[in-house]
Amino acid sequence: MICKGILKNLSLDWNTKKPEITLQLDTKADVIEELKENVLSIELKRYREKRSLDANAYYWKLVTELADKISQSNAWVHNDMLRKYGQVEMIDGKIVYIVIPDTDVAYNKAYEAQEYHIKPTSQVKEGKDGIIYRTYIMLRGSSSYNTKEMSQLIDGLVRECKGVGIETMSPEEIKRILGYLNN
Repeated sequence: MICKGILKNLSLDWNTKKPEITLQLDTKADVIEELKENVLSIELKRYREKRSLDANAYYWKLVTELADKISQSNAWVHNDMLRKYGQVEMIDGKIVYIVIPDTDVAYNKAYEAQEYHIKPTSQVKEGKDGIIYRTYIMLRGSSSYNTKEMSQLIDGLVRECKGVGIETMSPEEIKRILGYLNN
């Protein structure tokens, strides 16, 4: 079960020295009843609205227009935007890195990739095989972005588009499609 809620109280059990929390959940009590007396997997994090499909459609519309304007593929522009304005992939609070050969072929393939998104770093090392490798940072795909993250991506894309003379929505229209005016 995933739902919204508010942390109402936090206390410490003096016997076990473990924290106890009271939550007020935005759901019906009978939904909770089946969870009673079971060991649960619990994740608490700040609630954020998911981005709208309108925001996604607008993003890809601008990607296409920018790609046409600068004679690049949509995948190239999308990867460029993720490299500049996107979110890094994290596992257990650590940035995910990969190492690939430091060649023009590898670099260009990474820029055109649709299945993965990576950003080069300045770290280059020679492998035991004599080949030079570059470390890349793994980036999250935009389909996993929340409203705030998508807003940052769209804001960057809008700046890029304006820089080459592509007309964009007003800031108010962008806020509307991202759902900010409804919060």
